[in-house]
Amino acid sequence: MAGIAGIAGFWRRSFFWALPLLWTFALGLWGLSRQHTVWRDEAATWQVAQRPVADIWRMLAQVDAVHGLYYLLMHGVFECFGPGTTALRLPSVLAMSVAAACVAAIGRRLAGRWVGVAAGLAFGLLPAVQFYLQEGRPYALVAMGAGISTLSLVVMLGQGGRSKSWAVYAGSVLVCALLNWLSLLILPAHLLTLAWVKAGRGVWARWAGAAATATAGASPLILFSRTQSDQVSWIPPLTCHMLIGPAIVLAIGGFGALADRRRAGRLSIAAVGLPLLAVPHIGLVGLSLVQPLFLDRYILFSMLGLALLIGALLGAAVDAIGKGAARTWMWFLPAALSLAVVALMPQLSAKRSPASRVDDVLASAKDVGRLKSEGDAVLFVPAARRDTALVSPGHFTGLRDIALARSPSASGTLKGLEASPGRIERAVLAQRRILLVTDAPEVAQPVAAERDDAKMSALRTHFIAVADRQVHGRRVTVYERRP
Repeated sequence: MAGIAGIAGFWRRSFFWALPLLWTFALGLWGLSRQHTVWRDEAATWQVAQRPVADIWRMLAQVDAVHGLYYLLMHGVFECFGPGTTALRLPSVLAMSVAAACVAAIGRRLAGRWVGVAAGLAFGLLPAVQFYLQEGRPYALVAMGAGISTLSLVVMLGQGGRSKSWAVYAGSVLVCALLNWLSLLILPAHLLTLAWVKAGRGVWARWAGAAATATAGASPLILFSRTQSDQVSWIPPLTCHMLIGPAIVLAIGGFGALADRRRAGRLSIAAVGLPLLAVPHIGLVGLSLVQPLFLDRYILFSMLGLALLIGALLGAAVDAIGKGAARTWMWFLPAALSLAVVALMPQLSAKRSPASRVDDVLASAKDVGRLKSEGDAVLFVPAARRDTALVSPGHFTGLRDIALARSPSASGTLKGLEASPGRIERAVLAQRRILLVTDAPEVAQPVAAERDDAKMSALRTHFIAVADRQVHGRRVTVYERRP
């Protein structure tokens, strides 16, 4: 009996964070393979994570240094479990589930258990969270780190800043910065929270020390990654149209903060959630005025603030109905959750379909396997589409990559080093049959690189297309030499 009572007590204590964690985890497992598809961003993770550690380090000196820690982490995952869509995406599912638990724990400390549960469940349903919940990239891990650091800050503020958790705070902020240094925008958000609650000098001093430590630890990566800034040169300049989504999100958060106004000036959901939501958005807009960087995934962690503020809205609704009574929550929360699921079901399903991403690397690889013949050559336009062969090399067995001079692994690059345009043209003219792997017309960019222009010019002039397959943003065309 004592054992049963102990289990029941543990469940009551852990319920407020365990339920959002399990809810988000279940959502993450649903359709995890996305019908066995992998898109170009995930393909980079897939192919780099399978390289030896020494080769990863050599690559980071030239490209993608900002994702170095994540690639090394995923190398360990692939070493233990082998490459596959589950191993690729499960770390993100686990990380986002922990982030949901952190949201619930923060909400509980600031506004009570039920508001925390509501905020944690809402976090798992947010469209942005749903997209990156099943993504083989580092953004979910950053959200988890932001959740841990924000929870640590709330705990320390609740204890007058005397907690020993400042090391946890500094460590989690640093790890987030090493995964994506734009996550340091969480520091001015937390600074605003300290100002909001009128924190004492001791708290300010300890926070400043922790923030400075994390920033100093990430500074070498930030400075070095600036030498690779051409990697983000494709991001378009900021436009008014790009600000519509953030404006809607901030408006929802503002209503949540108003619902929590009775706690104004105190440590509250408004004091924590609104800065966590608004500051990263405003900060990224400001940075994008200097250099285009406005991509929602860079500030995905701000969704923790939105979820907290949605929890405050739901809490205000329950207070209006039944003065926050537990029995009101018992029917209101399942009803609100069911309504949200029904309303969002089209989006939830869409996020798990192949069409939710720009392209599908594996589908085009299968087309290559079906279309190739003995003695064929292969070309990639642009060269980055070589990821098709790197992720699924079995389908390219027997094909000769006639433009490639040095492999991606040997050259320390993502896409390899290709021969000169003249040499590529001569290699093309020596072939009888060539498979071209490129982008489908609806997502293709104009050919700009001189090497790619040489490939296409030789194909158009001396070859004729005899087969063409287009699927999920990729295109495979078979060319035969003109008679």
